[in-house]
Amino acid sequence: MKAPSLFYPAFFAFYALLSIGTLSARTWTSTAGHSEEGKLVKFDGKNVTVLLTDRTEASFPFDMLSQPDQEFLKKNHPPEIPKKAPTTETNPFNWDDPWPAAAFVKDTEITVEKEDEENSKFIYTSNNFRFICDVRLTGSVVRTFAKMFEASHEYCRIVPLALTGGIKTNGKYDVRLFETKASYVAAGGPPASAGVFIRRGNQSWIMVPLISLGVQKFGSGYRRDRDKDDSTLVHEIVHQLTPNSYFEQGSRGWFSEGLAEYISNTPYRNGRFRISNNFDAITEYFSAYGKEGTGGRNLGKEFRAPALRDYMTMPYGKFTANANFNYGFGLCLTTYFLHLEGEGDGALIKTFLAKFHEKGRIRSKKDLQEVLDILLNGRTWEELQDDVSKKWKRKGIKITFGPSRSSN
Repeated sequence: MKAPSLFYPAFFAFYALLSIGTLSARTWTSTAGHSEEGKLVKFDGKNVTVLLTDRTEASFPFDMLSQPDQEFLKKNHPPEIPKKAPTTETNPFNWDDPWPAAAFVKDTEITVEKEDEENSKFIYTSNNFRFICDVRLTGSVVRTFAKMFEASHEYCRIVPLALTGGIKTNGKYDVRLFETKASYVAAGGPPASAGVFIRRGNQSWIMVPLISLGVQKFGSGYRRDRDKDDSTLVHEIVHQLTPNSYFEQGSRGWFSEGLAEYISNTPYRNGRFRISNNFDAITEYFSAYGKEGTGGRNLGKEFRAPALRDYMTMPYGKFTANANFNYGFGLCLTTYFLHLEGEGDGALIKTFLAKFHEKGRIRSKKDLQEVLDILLNGRTWEELQDDVSKKWKRKGIKITFGPSRSSN
């Protein structure tokens, strides 16, 4: 902490001007006991800017404020997301971009890289993806996959959550497709899964058996069932494009899976995600059986959830052990922070994710508490639960939280 003597001149030089002006102001007090009136202009988590009564702005470090003033800011004025330059490849942080209405692709370039019948290796590429399969696929099947993958990539690119992950190999993201579930499992796919994302060192890839995509053999070729649910494939694409830091404790599980569920259950058809119309579809998915009565998590319109403190810090192995409920409630909670919390603009979740980008790793309980405090925003865990329950009740979903098992 800086010495009060350094803080005093910057903040209190205008003490004699208290009576000037009629601004809506409050009294701010420093750790040294000095007071001044002013109206809050900006709080970015580290520094506070106040418009003094003479209409002059003064900025000062947050930690120079008295404890009551610090608590006031945390509770009533969450830190503003730093303004960023337009999103580019060299500046991928798109926090200030508007929430998109749709994500789609117009032109998808398809290339046949290899068709090696003898070694059962068939490779097809689109703009950003490489599909490696153990059987030959028809052009229509490849185009369908490519359009879906490219639209998912575009969705992740434009949603303002800084989804800057993904590792390309020779300029493409790798997707490995398998004719049978047995060949998928033999290559390392979890037996009980419909698909999986794997990251090892500087490599990453998606693995999916064709049966999970509705592709079956007809005669000498393969066709895809157009009514097959696409969410498994999109879910894994989201994981592939999610930054490593979002898989750290405090985010892994409830948010990493909740986000993948959110994007994969946005209405999709023929290369277009209808993002502006996704709220009802998402709610139907976690509370009932999803689109057309199949595949949903079916938590019900009224259900009991674990205490948020326990749920949001749950070890991932425990999270996946009760996958249906935990994935569904992760979607519910993620949707709350994106659209129902505060002003409905996702401000807290963006600040939360920005902190993960900054830290990279969660190495201690202190680190974990620091990131979770952002979502608490001055509230107790019980107060956060009350807000989640209240906001979802307005949408027809009644959530009751159990007692916390956490000791501190």
